[in-house]
Amino acid sequence: LANGAAAEGHLAKIRVALVGIGNCASSLVQGVDFYRGARGDDPVPGIMHLDLGGYHVGDIEFVAAFDIAKGKVGRDLAEAIAAPPNNTERFAAVCPTGVEVRRGPTHDGIGRYLREVVIESSQPVDDVAGTLRRTGAEIVVSYLPVGSEAAARWYAEEALRAGCGYVNCIPVFIAKDAQWRERFRECGLPLIGDDIK
Repeated sequence: LANGAAAEGHLAKIRVALVGIGNCASSLVQGVDFYRGARGDDPVPGIMHLDLGGYHVGDIEFVAAFDIAKGKVGRDLAEAIAAPPNNTERFAAVCPTGVEVRRGPTHDGIGRYLREVVIESSQPVDDVAGTLRRTGAEIVVSYLPVGSEAAARWYAEEALRAGCGYVNCIPVFIAKDAQWRERFRECGLPLIGDDIK
C-alpha cells in the first residue's frame, strides 16, 4: 500500500473509499467497527482471519464515500449507512466518522426496480478523483447496484486517475478483463473482483 510500514513493524492503516452506500457497505462499515477491538488467535465468530498479512480488521479506515441518494449525500457515513432504502440489520453502533458522503454521477446506477425507491440528490457531482487524492484513499471498494456497468467502469477510471486500487464487488467484468488488469498492473495497483460476496 502507498503508506507502507509504520513504526515498530506495525503496518499503516488501509485508507478506503466506498462507492455505493447501500446494505453491503453498511455491513462492511459496521463489521469493521464491530471487530475493531478483537484480539488474540482465538476464532472470532463471523470472520475468517482476524490478522491477514500483518493487518487487523481494525486497520481499515474509511476516508471517502460516494452515493447518489438524497438521504445519503451530504451526511456522515455513519448516518448514511442507516438511511432508507437501506434495511440491513444494525449490529454495531457506528460513531460519526467525519466522512461526508459525496455526490457521485448516476450513470446506470439506478435500475428500473430502484427508480421509484431512490430519490437522487440535487447536489452537484463531486470531483471523485480529486477527493480520492485529497483524502489519501488507497483502495476504492465499489458496492454499486448490480447492473451498473457504466458506473463501475467510470469509478475504476477514477481510481486509476487517483492512484488507488479497486475492489469491484459487483458482477461487471473489470478484474477479469485483460486490458483493465494490465492498466492497473502498469500502475502498480491492485485490482480485485468481480462479484465479491
